[in-house]
Amino acid sequence: MILSGEVVVITGVGPGFGADLATRAAAEGAKVVMCARSTDTMDKVAAEIAAAGGQAIGVPCDVRKPDQVSELVTRALDEFGTVTGLVNSAFSHPGFHDLLDTPDKQLRRALDITLHGALGVTREVVAPMTAAGHGSIVNIGTMATRKPKRGEGGYAVTKAAMATATRYLALELGEHGIRVNHAVMGWMEGPNVRLYRQFEAARRGVTEDDIYREVASANPLGRIPPDEACAGAVLFLLSRYASEITGVALDVNGGEYMPL
Repeated sequence: MILSGEVVVITGVGPGFGADLATRAAAEGAKVVMCARSTDTMDKVAAEIAAAGGQAIGVPCDVRKPDQVSELVTRALDEFGTVTGLVNSAFSHPGFHDLLDTPDKQLRRALDITLHGALGVTREVVAPMTAAGHGSIVNIGTMATRKPKRGEGGYAVTKAAMATATRYLALELGEHGIRVNHAVMGWMEGPNVRLYRQFEAARRGVTEDDIYREVASANPLGRIPPDEACAGAVLFLLSRYASEITGVALDVNGGEYMPL
């Protein structure tokens, strides 16, 4: 088990990718601390992990609120004694608009959650990771920063800020034995993409399978990468197998975008 002995905090755990990531991390031996504003998904995932013999807790937390972030890490330390991994996956999408038409309130909210929220949680875990002698932080990005798509400007800008923060954090935290990397996700077959397929199929008068094939045909593997499989890339970056990797962006998109 590649995460045996690690204690991993995962933010923004909801149905789909977050839940799959937590489940897979526990299956790989991690003790998992989930956070989200709603407890519904976390309670379900924690029960499933416990039934499978793993350990996980869910902590209600709005990453925009420093007192709740502090309580999140305190709960992790009280329950498991340390924190050695962090996945910053909490985000807010400001809506599908041209960038200059994106409502300022929604864009600021997205920045508060995606960037400032991630920095706040990161700030809280530096001390326990330093005390443990190692740590790994993975920030979740998006291919929208690689391939501009109209309507995604506000979302992409907030994730691009996180991408730059990743490199600086890797530079600044390396002396503490803490690695920081960026997993850049493309299309992921999960609840959100299934809703997109339903909407597009109804709007265009075609089948959901037609929409699936259209999206899947854009990458060499010919499929939409499943949430669960994409979670594996994050587990790799958290694990000892990535011990010499920091400050990198790992593209997880079935080959739709191939950086040099």
